Amino acid sequence: MIGKKMVIYQLLVRLFSNKNTNPVLNGTIAENGTGKFNEITLKALEELKALGITHVWYTGILEHATMSDFTAYNIQPDDWRLVKGRAGSPFAIKDYFDVSPELAVDVTYRMKEFEELIKRTHAMEMKAIIDFIPNHVARGYHTECVEGKMNFFGSEDDSNKDFDPQNNFYYLNNTTFSPPADYYPLGIIDIPAYSKTHVEWPAKVTGNNVLSAAPSTNDWFETVKLNFGVNIFNVNTKYFNPIPKTWIYFREILFFWAGKGIDGFRCDMAEMVPVEFWSWIIPQVKAVYKDVFFIGEIYQPEQYADYIYSGRFDYLYDKAGLYDKLVAVVKEEVNADEIYSPVSNTISFSDHMLYFLENHDEVRIASQKFAKNPWAGIPAMALLSTISKGPVMIYFGQEVGETADIPAGFGGGNGRTTIYDYWNAPEHQKWMNNGSFDGGQLSNSQKTLRNYYQKLLTLLNSQEAITDGNMLYADADIKAMEDTTANSKYIFAFYRFTTKQRLLIIVNFSRTHYFKIGFNTDLDKWHSMYGSLTAIYEFKELLSGAILSANSSGNDKLLSNELEIVIPPSGAQVYLINEVI
Repeated sequence: MIGKKMVIYQLLVRLFSNKNTNPVLNGTIAENGTGKFNEITLKALEELKALGITHVWYTGILEHATMSDFTAYNIQPDDWRLVKGRAGSPFAIKDYFDVSPELAVDVTYRMKEFEELIKRTHAMEMKAIIDFIPNHVARGYHTECVEGKMNFFGSEDDSNKDFDPQNNFYYLNNTTFSPPADYYPLGIIDIPAYSKTHVEWPAKVTGNNVLSAAPSTNDWFETVKLNFGVNIFNVNTKYFNPIPKTWIYFREILFFWAGKGIDGFRCDMAEMVPVEFWSWIIPQVKAVYKDVFFIGEIYQPEQYADYIYSGRFDYLYDKAGLYDKLVAVVKEEVNADEIYSPVSNTISFSDHMLYFLENHDEVRIASQKFAKNPWAGIPAMALLSTISKGPVMIYFGQEVGETADIPAGFGGGNGRTTIYDYWNAPEHQKWMNNGSFDGGQLSNSQKTLRNYYQKLLTLLNSQEAITDGNMLYADADIKAMEDTTANSKYIFAFYRFTTKQRLLIIVNFSRTHYFKIGFNTDLDKWHSMYGSLTAIYEFKELLSGAILSANSSGNDKLLSNELEIVIPPSGAQVYLINEVI
């Protein structure tokens, strides 16, 4: 029985279906447009499923601070000084119980439109993920959507105390909050008439733990840190008995969204929230919604095990481990053999690690800030997709070579697709094709690239060695025959195997060199992967269909002379090894 490997597609709803191909720098929502829930159609979801996607992460769903005017719908406006970009950060949450009004065709029925998107996702037999952002809220947080929850956070705080375990916020007494004086969004020369001046006294601690009433433009100045019962003024002393109100409020929020059919939560900056909270809340949610899962954004590898085993997370980002190392290898800053270290460090819990090469925080592969060519990321993508049972993720547009090299306003121009502006994703738009979602405007090269992603991602859930197998390094078995230095610098290889299936994965990080590969493995190792000691083997390359063969000598080595494996520049090969006789 083949298991199920999670293949996640992250998309920023604001940009995914936006059809405007000529946005203006720092443009308003009226000038540049925005994607809508309704525009993520069954056809779009059908094409994602055909790509091999099993889960869709809808980013930017919750209502957040923005410069757009929705006062006609009784939505409180924001202070322009506390909004990054025209659209605002999707992680500066203004209401945990509401969705972003900009994403609805009819703002009055915005929640209904979102619920219909979840139904369409499920109709295509995919799961839906949204963000859970517990560390901080927008400075203008104001719950309006759910009866009885007006001003949910902070409404019962004793603001005369810098810290109290039952307060929701931390306070800087006898101070008034001052927005950064040097923050003036590029191109905005008039203050929006609907902007509301935010007055904050006493000042609250900023989201990235800045204990100053005057945070800088480099801080998360638009957000306020939430209090989970940890005294950040006194060496992070913990007060968890009785349970802090913040914990109880967030339990209500998670149950609210799980009740709407959300299958999983990507937990923003999970490491900035005490692990004790996660170990308390996750089992409670799972007790009612047993299939709901939690993904933690963690950047400290030394905390991985604690957040998995104590915090009860299903999966964690491996940004600081495998991602960072792969980026360095693709950029030829370090040798490929350095990949062994981050993989080995997490091998005991690799099934819990979520691997990616792009997301909303990271530089696009094809950008001038990274590889400048989307094909250069193929060996890394093939490696992280196949090396464990854990999830793999791609970011919308990655599969067609999105570059994100054009400035958009507050964001963009740095190789990252902006999350702060009303903008577009031009290469992705060519696949979206004005809402047809058929790739009608893609170049031949882009079609070939997307086809490769489709072959790779659909392969993952068709091979039990990938979904259920073990991993074993093949470093001593694979040799570049004509250039011995390539073994450590460019080539990386490993096996995935079960009692019924053996796969050999080889990747080449060189962008310019083909390598002829020799294959020579100890029969003891071969036998450990349930291979016969005397047989003829067929090596079938699953991404191309090429078939090679090799004989076992029955002595101490599996003979390799007949294989003639050749791996191209930026290449990846996945061999299914079958006994023929």
